[in-house]
Amino acid sequence: MSKHLLLPQGDFPAVGLGRRLAAMFYDFLLCTALLIVTGFIYKLIQAAIIGEERLRAMTDAGKLDGDPLYSTVLLLVLFGFFAKFWTHAGQTLGMQVWGIRVQNADGTAISLWQALLRFMVSIASWLCLGVGFFWSLFDKRKRAWHDIYSDTQLVRIPKKAK
Repeated sequence: MSKHLLLPQGDFPAVGLGRRLAAMFYDFLLCTALLIVTGFIYKLIQAAIIGEERLRAMTDAGKLDGDPLYSTVLLLVLFGFFAKFWTHAGQTLGMQVWGIRVQNADGTAISLWQALLRFMVSIASWLCLGVGFFWSLFDKRKRAWHDIYSDTQLVRIPKKAK
């Protein structure tokens, strides 16, 4: 699959931790809504398959606590959200608001493989109490763990002229 150039092109500065966290907060709100809707649809499908009464009984008995299929669906939906935005325009909705973009060093969109690496390593960064994100404070190029591991960069792009 050929890489496509992201617009605008140029030599843009790296993004600092504050702007990065602000964009993540916006995306957190969007992802929360997305997961609520996904959970609702999942439960509707589950009720249609096994029946509403049986579903209620299983829920009351705690048999659905830690449902691995449900967890997998939520993880895949989250990855789908980020992968779609990162690989096409280089920006999630939160990144658009804060004027930042993920890209390759040559200004092209990242691949699906790079998106998967970014996604998985960013989860690991959060599990390590955010150390992977705070790493950007000490890296000369302001890269977090997931930037380094996926060989991507987060840059600040200029606002579009109206």
